[in-house]
Amino acid sequence: MNTILSISNVTFIKKYTLKLKTPISVKEAADILSCNFVGNPDQLITGLNEIHVVEPGDIVFVDHPKYYDKALKSAATIVLIDKEVDCPEGKSLLISKSPFDDFNFLARQNAPFERWIGERGHHFTAGKDTIIQPNVTIGHNVKIGDNCIIHSGVVIDDNTIIGNNVIIQSNTVIGSKAFYYKAKPTGRERMHTCGRVVIHDFVEIGANSTIDAGVTGDTTIGEGTKIDNMVHIGHDTVVGKNCLFAAQVGIAGCVVVEDNVTLWGQVGVTSGITIGEGAVVSGCAGVSKSLAPKKHYFGIPAEDARMKYKEMAALRSLPKIIENL
Repeated sequence: MNTILSISNVTFIKKYTLKLKTPISVKEAADILSCNFVGNPDQLITGLNEIHVVEPGDIVFVDHPKYYDKALKSAATIVLIDKEVDCPEGKSLLISKSPFDDFNFLARQNAPFERWIGERGHHFTAGKDTIIQPNVTIGHNVKIGDNCIIHSGVVIDDNTIIGNNVIIQSNTVIGSKAFYYKAKPTGRERMHTCGRVVIHDFVEIGANSTIDAGVTGDTTIGEGTKIDNMVHIGHDTVVGKNCLFAAQVGIAGCVVVEDNVTLWGQVGVTSGITIGEGAVVSGCAGVSKSLAPKKHYFGIPAEDARMKYKEMAALRSLPKIIENL
C-alpha cells in the first residue's frame, strides 16, 4: 500500500507506481503483444514499472542476461523477458522478441501523451497565497501547495506535486521527459516517460534548472533542499532533506542523495549511486561511485579530499625527485 501524507491541499504519495487503467491477465497480455507465456494465464497484471519501483502485480522488462536474476527475484509478479528461463514460483513470464518495445507499448497505452491547450492543464490546483507569475505553463493534474512563488517562464509538466513554501525561479522546467534510450541498429529509441516529480516543502530551485520526471516512478526533492541556477537532476533520482546544490551541478538518473549533502559548482554525478548523508563534494568533481557519509570529497574521480590533496602535493615534488635520480 502507498503511504499518504496530507499537507494543506497537497497530497504526497511516498511511492508512485504506474497502475494499469484496467488490469489484464497474462493470457490477454500475451495476445496483445503476440508472444508466448509461462505461468498462470489468469494471473493479473495491475502495474507497469521499472525494476527499482516494482511491487506485486507489476510487470517489469529485462533484455540482458546480466539482469535476468535481478528481475526474476524482484517484487514484480510478471517478467517480460527475451528468453524462456525457469519461472519462479508465483510469477509468470512473457517471452518477447523485444521486451523494451513491448514494455514501451504497454506504457503508452496506459499513460498516453496528453496535449496541452493554453497555459494551464486540466485538474491543476494551487493553494492559499501561492503566486504564479505571467507566462508560467502548467500541465495536467499538477498540485501546488500554499505560499509558493512560481516565477515567469517556468514549465511544470503533468502530474507534478509541489509542497508548501516552494520557490521556483524563471525558466526552470519541472518534469521534463527522462533521458532514457534503447540503442537499436536504426538509432536510439526513447523510453516513454509516465512518472512524475515530487517537490517537498521549503524547496528553492534556481533559474534555468531542469528536473526530469521518473520513467514510471518519482523523481523526489526533499524538504528544505536549495538548488542553484542551471542545475540538472535526472529521472528517478531521490534527493534528501536540506541538501545544497550550487550552479551547474549535473546528477544522472536513479541516484540517491541522502540528507544534508552539499554539491558545489559543476559537480557531475553518474547514475545509480548513493551519496551518503552530510557528504560535501568540492566544485568540478566527478562522482563515479557511491560516497560514504559525512566526508569531504574532491577531484576526478571524487575521492577523500585529504588524500587527494596529499596526492597533488606528491605530484608537485616529482620533478625534483626525478632531477635527483
